[in-house]
Amino acid sequence: MTNLAITHLADEQKSQAVTDWAARAGWVVGLLLFIALLYWLMREGWKWRGTLQGDLPPLPAVPEEPGPARLTLSGRYHGSTTAGQWLDRIVAGGLGTRSRAQLTLTDEGVSVLRPGATDFLIPAAAVRGARLDKGIAGKVLTEGGLLIITWQHGDRQIDSGFRADRVAEHPAWVEELTTLQNLNSTTEGAR
Repeated sequence: MTNLAITHLADEQKSQAVTDWAARAGWVVGLLLFIALLYWLMREGWKWRGTLQGDLPPLPAVPEEPGPARLTLSGRYHGSTTAGQWLDRIVAGGLGTRSRAQLTLTDEGVSVLRPGATDFLIPAAAVRGARLDKGIAGKVLTEGGLLIITWQHGDRQIDSGFRADRVAEHPAWVEELTTLQNLNSTTEGAR
């Protein structure tokens, strides 16, 4: 009897449910349009933030002959924020563009060379401090994973975040930039 039941089941015709290609294509097109809308809104928000920060003066250019290097660092530039407000990203003047970076500390200041983005100089007189931190707008790492340089640009204090390829280099930079900042404050106090 079991052979008869199995044969009977095999004789029944069953067909696969037909896929509704029009409905599936409609969902895919709708999803793609939704994603495009989200990207467009993010782009418009980025441009709006840049417009709000339009009062930021142009970034100082890197001098052609900056002098002998005191320290160099190769790594990544992760962005700049308003000093003390690690989520208030600054996008004006190209400061919002993440990129590889080559930092060089000289008597002129910190030269930031960024392939594919605007190079800039943090003048020695503008340095207000340096510290190790764990985060800056959109990037959070382990404690001490970021080198943050605080500097004055126009009427704004800015925190710029960098991560060296070799994180062990960060403390030397903090020490040198703190020394540079202390020299600047005593020079300004003597005036």
